[in-house]
Amino acid sequence: MKSILLIGLGRFGKHIAEQLNKLGHEVLGIDIDEQRVNDAIDIVTDAQIGDSTNEAFLRSLGVDNFDVCFVTISNDFQSSLETTYLLKELGASLVVARAERDGQERFLLRNGADKVVYPEKQVANWAAIRYSSDHILDYVALDDKYSIYEVSVPESWVGKTILQLDVRKKHNLTIIGIKTTENLDFVVQPDTVLTSDNTLLVLGDYKSIQRCF
Repeated sequence: MKSILLIGLGRFGKHIAEQLNKLGHEVLGIDIDEQRVNDAIDIVTDAQIGDSTNEAFLRSLGVDNFDVCFVTISNDFQSSLETTYLLKELGASLVVARAERDGQERFLLRNGADKVVYPEKQVANWAAIRYSSDHILDYVALDDKYSIYEVSVPESWVGKTILQLDVRKKHNLTIIGIKTTENLDFVVQPDTVLTSDNTLLVLGDYKSIQRCF
């Protein structure tokens, strides 16, 4: 369990608060808007009304005692910048800030953010890859090039073994797991025979995935 400071209880901030609550973390929610604080009171451990650009207010929270500080202020980038800067000045160990537009990430990082999330762009990237492919069911990006893709088994692969397909040599991809309706097996044997109800976890780059599937 971690201690989380969450500044900004708009729609995105509330979604984060809900997930952190489900995961069992202690969350202190902060917003300048009283109604937003009241709306989030059931999904955070504690909540306060306050201006996060006020150094004295932030100092009173003891930001250096939190494991993670999220800055999810909506529609006020100047306040996000000031809050991010003050958090680092006051000793926050990990500051994760939200970007809402192209170009904001660079400024947030320069003002002290350790990590920046850009939910609209990240979801757009996911949706473009997921729904423009016939076989990709889901994916997790590892870096700018490589991802782990969950893909359905092509009809031409059914009844063949991993060794026969040899996707590592032919397509520069690595099958790291096989899912069935009952379990997920990360021990992939060369003699494993694929069936139509399998899905595969495949490590590789998108262009290789495209060529293969």
